Amino acid sequence: MWIDSHCHLNHPNIREKGKPDEIITASKKGGVDGLLTICCRMSKEMDELASIAKANDNVWYSIGTHPHDAGLDAEKAFTVDDIVAAAKADPKIIAIGESGLDYYYDNSPREDQITSFRKHMRACVKIDLPLVVHSRDAEEDTAQLMKEESAGGKLRGVMHCFSSKKILAEEALELGFYISFSGIVTFKKSGELRETARNVPLDKVLVETDAPYLAPVPYRGKTNEPAYVAKTGEFLADFYGLSVEEFAKITTENFYRLFNKAKSA
Repeated sequence: MWIDSHCHLNHPNIREKGKPDEIITASKKGGVDGLLTICCRMSKEMDELASIAKANDNVWYSIGTHPHDAGLDAEKAFTVDDIVAAAKADPKIIAIGESGLDYYYDNSPREDQITSFRKHMRACVKIDLPLVVHSRDAEEDTAQLMKEESAGGKLRGVMHCFSSKKILAEEALELGFYISFSGIVTFKKSGELRETARNVPLDKVLVETDAPYLAPVPYRGKTNEPAYVAKTGEFLADFYGLSVEEFAKITTENFYRLFNKAKSA
């Protein structure tokens, strides 16, 4: 019924919920038909993510470097061609990222974040895979870099866990990007975000958990897991005035349209 378009099945904090296979099984019982588990450090995570995806139907993964890790020498060593070659080697790799800019934490120098972001965008254009974008407190630079690297409209992807200003959503939509909402949209103080969501065309909406982070109401404060994407989906269905079934169908179709390398078992 639902697709969790962004989670971290290999994250240490999610282990309290069980092993990846147990978490995936729990999500399927909760009506989640597919999951995209996200890479943050290519130098460390690729083998584990590949193993998780290979062992489970309708579980896919991405490859990329999170902006927090963009300053690491091991991540800088990966070239555009390295990313492209890795993506070509495994049909379970359906996206590149997450990559982008995080000026809130600034865990990596901004220059390294920008260089890494450009590298990922160029890899996406070269292999025609969607980009998973992380942006926090960096709306202007994120939008500008995406425009510069759009390659005449060839760049495509999703603004993951969207919580930025409305202007970034508008800029991303103009470039053909999708907007993904996490449990943040269910929080009481997220009125501005919900107003942004109101103006996102339904054919550009995705849902995600970003597990183990940002559990939606009524699980807020607990460790998030993919099964909880249903709560975010149910909240947004009501928000848009749709039935749960209608909205689940819309977001699932959106997922397979964007991540067109994904093949449902």
